[in-house]
Amino acid sequence: MWTPSRRQLCLVFLLVCGLSVISLFLHLHQDLFRKVLHFSILCPDHHLLRSPVTIVCLPSPLPAANVSPSCPQHLAQPSGTWTISPDGRFGNQMGQYATLLALAQLNGRRAFILPSMHATLAPVFRISLPVLAHEVDDHTPWRHLELHDWMSEEYSRLKDPFLKLSGFPCSWTFFHHLREQIRSEFTLHDHLREEAQHLLSQLRLGHSRGRPRTFVGVHVRRGDYLHVMPNRWKGVVGDRAYLQQAMDWFRARHEAPIFVVTSNGMKWCWDNIDTSQGDVVFAGNGQEGTPGKDFALLTQCNHTIMTIGTFGFWAAYLAGGDTVYLANFTLPDSEFLKIFRPKAAFLPEWVGINADLSPVQD
Repeated sequence: MWTPSRRQLCLVFLLVCGLSVISLFLHLHQDLFRKVLHFSILCPDHHLLRSPVTIVCLPSPLPAANVSPSCPQHLAQPSGTWTISPDGRFGNQMGQYATLLALAQLNGRRAFILPSMHATLAPVFRISLPVLAHEVDDHTPWRHLELHDWMSEEYSRLKDPFLKLSGFPCSWTFFHHLREQIRSEFTLHDHLREEAQHLLSQLRLGHSRGRPRTFVGVHVRRGDYLHVMPNRWKGVVGDRAYLQQAMDWFRARHEAPIFVVTSNGMKWCWDNIDTSQGDVVFAGNGQEGTPGKDFALLTQCNHTIMTIGTFGFWAAYLAGGDTVYLANFTLPDSEFLKIFRPKAAFLPEWVGINADLSPVQD
C-alpha cells in the first residue's frame, strides 16, 4: 500500500488552501465581475463613449437579445424614465421639450429626449436633458400617452415608470410655473445671440440718432398654413389689416419703435406691410430649414407681434415684454377648437386683436 510522504502531504494541503482562497475571493466579488461582464457586452465599442451626447442605458426589463447600446460607465440607473416623440417643426419640438421637462418633474421621473429632438434644438439652445440611444428606445416597454394641448389634473398623477408622451403640447399651463428654468433651457448659443445683437445695434444706429429705440419683433407665419387654415380648420392667417393694427398699437404706446419683420413668406411681407413711416425693417432670412437666426433675432427684441403658430409663441414667451397676437382666427364651429384652447395658448397679459374671418365665412 502506497503511503504519501510528508512533502507530498504539504503540497496537497497548500493546493487545497489556495483553491479555497480563490473560491472565497470569487464569491465575495461576483457582483463586480458581473458588472464588468455586463458593461463589456453592452458597450463593446469603447470609442463611442467619447460622444458629446449623453446616452442612457436602462435597467431591466429591457430584453438583451442582440442589443448593443453605447453607454457611459458611471451613469446612475434611473428609477423611472420618460420621453416624448419628436414631431413637427422647430416650435412644436420646443413645446414638446418644455412639456416633457415639466411633467417629468411634477411626477418625480427623469426626462430624456430622443436624438432627432436633440438634432433640432441643440444647434440653437443650450438644452440640458440627456439623450436616449436609439437601441434603448426601441427595446423599452413604453406606455404611450397622447397629450392634449392644455394641462389636466390627471397629468399630475402619472405613475408609469416607462412613459412615452406624444402630441403637440405648447401651452403655458404645463410649464409656466418653471418659466425661469424653461428660459434657461432655451438659452441661445453665444454666436446666435451676438449676431442678433449686432444686427439690432446697427438698426439702432441707423434710425435713432442717439435716441433710445424700442424693437418689436414681428413674426408672420405663412407657408403651409395658407392652405391648412382655410381648407382644414376654417381659419385664417394674419393679414395686412391685422399687422397694421398691431403695429399701430405699439406706435401708440412706445416712442419711435422699430419693427423687425421675420417670416417664411418674406415676399408677401415686402408687398403688404406698410413701410411709409420708415420704422419697418425686413430682417428675416425666410428659410424654414434654418430657423435659428430668425428666432434669435425675435427673442432679442423688446416686444413681439405674432400671427399664429408655435414659432411665434415661443419667440414672444422668451422675449418677454408686450405681445400682440391674432385672436379668434377660426370660425366657431372649427374642429381646431377641439384641440386648441386660446386661454391655454396665450398668456392672460397678452393682447389679442380679432382676425377678419370674412374670407372663410362663405
